[in-house]
Amino acid sequence: MHIVVMGCGRVGAGIADRLDSEGHSVIVIDKNAKASRRLSRRFSGRFIHGIGFSRSVLEDAGIKEADAFIAVTSGDNSNIVGARTARDEFRVPMVVARIYDPRRADIYRDLGIPTVATVRWTVNEIHQLLFHKDLQPDQTFGNGETILTRSTIPAYLTGRKVSEFNVEGEIQVVEITRGGRSIIPGGGSTLEAGDLLTFAVASTSLGRLRSFLNKEFGQ
Repeated sequence: MHIVVMGCGRVGAGIADRLDSEGHSVIVIDKNAKASRRLSRRFSGRFIHGIGFSRSVLEDAGIKEADAFIAVTSGDNSNIVGARTARDEFRVPMVVARIYDPRRADIYRDLGIPTVATVRWTVNEIHQLLFHKDLQPDQTFGNGETILTRSTIPAYLTGRKVSEFNVEGEIQVVEITRGGRSIIPGGGSTLEAGDLLTFAVASTSLGRLRSFLNKEFGQ
């Protein structure tokens, strides 16, 4: 993926280093030239000194080819302008913005821009939004190691036991919403068409859970 990160504070540098170490193409933009010092010495992407919502700066960062744009400066207004520019003008498929004001965050989530709060686990949360869009966290615990997430089961899993999802220390089905009613599943509970499951899952096991939902067991 080609990813543009606007803001090179602790969160911006942290997510840029992580994505770069995973082999993605990463460009970081910050109005403070000295902010580049926060990046790891192993960082192999580019750092651009400039205003992150400037069209010319964004084009220099390859925004037209970007798969994702992450706005994590220290200011809500800058993050909002950057996120909307990336989404509305350049049609970037995945845009994430860090918003401090919870009222604004709700507005932009309603507009289809995922937002993250100013919390310790922001780097993990952004990473989850980028690569597990179908399993967006409803709630996180600790430093983001454990997540509550919800997903409707695919049709092929109808009739399977809920316990088949459970992986000790990694994944646990904790609730089923069925026909508008909430159910705490028992050991012998089976899945029905249209069930919405709530999972408690280790952040490192989101990929495993997604594979359970995307293909039949044993394949």
